[in-house]
Amino acid sequence: MWFFFPGPESFALSSLGYLWLYKEIDMADSFDIERVYSDTKTTRLMRDRINLIGMSFTFDMDFIAIFHFLERNKYNFKAKDRKESDPLIFAGGPVISSNPKPYAEIFDFMIIGDGEGVNVTVASIIKEGLENNKNKSDILKELSKIEGIYVPGITTKVNKLTKKLTQCIYTPILSTNAFFPNTFILEVERGCSNRCGFCLASYLNLPIRFVDYEEIINTIELGLKHTNKIALLGAQITAHPKFTDICKYIEAKIDNGEEIEMSVSSLRVDSFTPEIVNTLVKAGQKNLTLAIEAGSERLRRVINKNLTEEQIYKAIEIAKSCGLHGIKFYGMIGLPTETQEDLEEIVNLSKKIKAKYKGFEISFGFSTFVPKPNTPFQWFGRENEKSLETKANYLRKELHKLGIQISVSSAKWDYYQAVLSRGDEKLTDYIIEVFNQGGKLGAFRKASKTLNINTDYYAIENYQYEKVLPWDTIDIRPGKEFLIEESKRLINR
Repeated sequence: MWFFFPGPESFALSSLGYLWLYKEIDMADSFDIERVYSDTKTTRLMRDRINLIGMSFTFDMDFIAIFHFLERNKYNFKAKDRKESDPLIFAGGPVISSNPKPYAEIFDFMIIGDGEGVNVTVASIIKEGLENNKNKSDILKELSKIEGIYVPGITTKVNKLTKKLTQCIYTPILSTNAFFPNTFILEVERGCSNRCGFCLASYLNLPIRFVDYEEIINTIELGLKHTNKIALLGAQITAHPKFTDICKYIEAKIDNGEEIEMSVSSLRVDSFTPEIVNTLVKAGQKNLTLAIEAGSERLRRVINKNLTEEQIYKAIEIAKSCGLHGIKFYGMIGLPTETQEDLEEIVNLSKKIKAKYKGFEISFGFSTFVPKPNTPFQWFGRENEKSLETKANYLRKELHKLGIQISVSSAKWDYYQAVLSRGDEKLTDYIIEVFNQGGKLGAFRKASKTLNINTDYYAIENYQYEKVLPWDTIDIRPGKEFLIEESKRLINR
């Protein structure tokens, strides 16, 4: 088996999900699995020996690297065009789990939701089928009976897999070649109870689940046997009921002379406490990233980010008192109902912070709104590119006057991310054409003209709540009716 990561080796070696799923199959007795990446030059396993290929599909644009891999190894892009002797090819990950339809003709089958455990089950069924000389269609029929497996052409409805976190997922491979070198990453929780209206990471991973405290501590101790760099992962890690205790445990070890570097994924402003920040500062963090999403309290209420200006000031005060030098704020532009006044509030907030906390560095990173399947905002299209560029330029100009660094994601690329995000089966030939045209930004425009695809339909158009959506194939909790009610509630706040 080949397990393909659609990015360079350094990224793969810092991808917790990819490495853990690899480990599960590698630890099973009867499989010979090899990791391959977009920059792999040679492989240990020869192409003609491969029976099965799995792929991690995390970001919408990963399809370009996936097609490069298929082309390099002389596999047809569409499953129906591949030979009976070719390996079965499957994928899993956030892109597939949220909306598999644009890729239904590419993969033989897909894993929807959490992949732990089921990936070994799938590999075992395929191995047994091949040993008994079953053909692909018979093996796929067997796979279609497994919960969470979507087999295009057979499956009509698939339940998203949601695993209990009975063990702590951790980095099984430490490497100096990783993007985060020699860093032991462990997952302390999965999901987010805050449920921001745009957030796929929250809704795709509901309900929020926590790893047992003792399990986390034991896993930290395992990591510290091999490295002094620890990273805690989770969409809402400070919601863990024992998170302060975890921080105290690490801090006590540092106070006892152990050299430990610990980092965390982005914190919520309203979860900032001196205990948490003190630990992070002692563990070597000099800056933190805080997600405030929008500048005005009104718009934060609309997206379900119920965060006040006072809470932001309190977070800065805690950060300063604990010795942090600065904070990077993460925000989004082009959110539903956003007005010029909302943008001005970002500038006003920045002016107040600069005046109140002299010498404390703040910076901003912005992305543009991309509607994601299975979220309350899936029915809302994006603003047009010109409008978003105008907003981005306004923020660049005004924040630059204040001496504040700002980065904004590309509205052009985000547009095509939205196209893929809300795509259907009609986009399969489109993404193949995009790849054949070179996979750059211009290729997306050329492909839409060549195939007469109205990309605005997917990216910009607002959908009616009654509309049948491509990803309705997935039975996910909370269901569509809940998302409709939540969407209506938020948009009218």
